[in-house]
Amino acid sequence: MIHLPFKIRARRLCQIAICLIPIVATAKADAQEDTAANPLAIVVHKDTAVDDLSMNDLRSIFLADQQFWPDRTRIILLVRAPQSDERDFVLNRIYQMSEAQFRQYWIAKMFRAEVPRGPKIVFSTDMTLDLVIAIPGSISFIRADDVTDEVKVVRVDGALPADADYPLK
Repeated sequence: MIHLPFKIRARRLCQIAICLIPIVATAKADAQEDTAANPLAIVVHKDTAVDDLSMNDLRSIFLADQQFWPDRTRIILLVRAPQSDERDFVLNRIYQMSEAQFRQYWIAKMFRAEVPRGPKIVFSTDMTLDLVIAIPGSISFIRADDVTDEVKVVRVDGALPADADYPLK
């Protein structure tokens, strides 16, 4: 390995970073366009006795202000891992927080003993589907094209992902 002086390495890293900025910005814009074309569906375990949620109810569930379904089943929140487009979209639309605010929110909520635990982190769409299918009371979000008949899609403000007035596009 060739060892370059620090100034040369630092300059080279800056050049690489500057070259990557447009790529990252383009990827982010593509992800936002993809979400508009393929909205996020809110999915729950098949036995969950809820078919429709308002955006306010959905936000309350995702913020763990509401921790039980109407039948007293505990809500198990499944959230995608950082760096996923779906998570970024949900942080923006439902949580209305940045990643840092999201982390601080959950740390404070657990510190105050308002919740027994934070959301369960899932790393892929397949993992999300597997856990929603397996865990009664679970709720999560996936791209509408990835929905299977093994989960229940919840209407949001009376609309499904295919509807023009669906709020999670």
